[in-house]
Amino acid sequence: MTLTTNIRKTVTELADGRQLIYFDDCETSLATARDIRDERPLGDRAASGTMRLDALTGDWVAIAGHRQNRTFKPPADECPLCPPGSGMVPSEIPATDYDVVVFENRFPSFSVKASPAAHASSCFQERPAAGRCEVVCFTSDHSAHFSSLSKSRARTVIEAWVDRTLALSALPDVEAVFCFENRGQEIGVTLHHPHGQIYAYPYVPPRTAQVLARAHAHHAGTGRLLGADILAQELADGARIVSSGEHWTAYVPFAARWPVEVHLTPHRDVPDLPALTSPERDELAEIYLDLLRRLDGYYVNTDGSAVELPYIAGWHQAPVRQGREVSRLYLQIMSVLRAPGRLKYLAGSESGVGGWVNDVAPERIAARLREV
Repeated sequence: MTLTTNIRKTVTELADGRQLIYFDDCETSLATARDIRDERPLGDRAASGTMRLDALTGDWVAIAGHRQNRTFKPPADECPLCPPGSGMVPSEIPATDYDVVVFENRFPSFSVKASPAAHASSCFQERPAAGRCEVVCFTSDHSAHFSSLSKSRARTVIEAWVDRTLALSALPDVEAVFCFENRGQEIGVTLHHPHGQIYAYPYVPPRTAQVLARAHAHHAGTGRLLGADILAQELADGARIVSSGEHWTAYVPFAARWPVEVHLTPHRDVPDLPALTSPERDELAEIYLDLLRRLDGYYVNTDGSAVELPYIAGWHQAPVRQGREVSRLYLQIMSVLRAPGRLKYLAGSESGVGGWVNDVAPERIAARLREV
């Protein structure tokens, strides 16, 4: 299958029946044949666990004990995301090389194969953790980062996000799709190969629900989209703008919670990634790479070298079946690093009652990102 940008998509399966999808760059130098079989003796695919409702808050919590046995910080020559032949262990990706690959997580928090629920009472509610978790490998180069990708490769990743958002949103149990990347051991990364993940939740996650409630209230009072009004006021103020193009603007939010935090938002009102036009996706590849490279220059070590910023980057999209008319797409990038070698810990106030304290003024964050 060839996508609209001439990116080639090939769908196959791993040895345990999990889906694996190749997305080949439009300018790829790789062969298009993707019929190499996964010959590993994997047995049956793992089931996800269950979800339990926190009766105090109304939040769902996935109970996934099987994930305790997932791969944990293997050395580079044992990386399961590198092409086979480059390491000592069989790869999750049987092709000898690849551009971008998406596959179902071997240790999923949510899956089409979910364990049955055992509890059902007024305070103890439990459901199967139905949904899907996918891994997105940005490149076969183990030493790369997203920020080091070419514009063409970044564009392929964007197309993969779009494709998977559409496919996962069509699943009957899915209520929200979240594409994200964790980078850096400070974030808790257990595989250092450049990759991200996609979670397809069987419920609307708490932050998404909170933002949606605010968006509904704003729209009811003004007739306008909350995200659009925030962008307009940030552009008018200018103090927290990092960069801006024809279709996108990056800014530090007025009430940033993290010592480094940036939002990247389209100028047009769109609910999710599939709603972006081809020109908007093209510029996104450019401005996102520029933003990530700025972030990698944000901190400098005492020897003058740049710090590779640990971060979480996540796409906030409209829920699948509700609130789409008031929702507005944006990317949030946040880092726990408050200085080289110093982390922001979510201690008593943040973890206990959700009362956030930021030691860095948002205007200062934006000024530094403009500078670099």
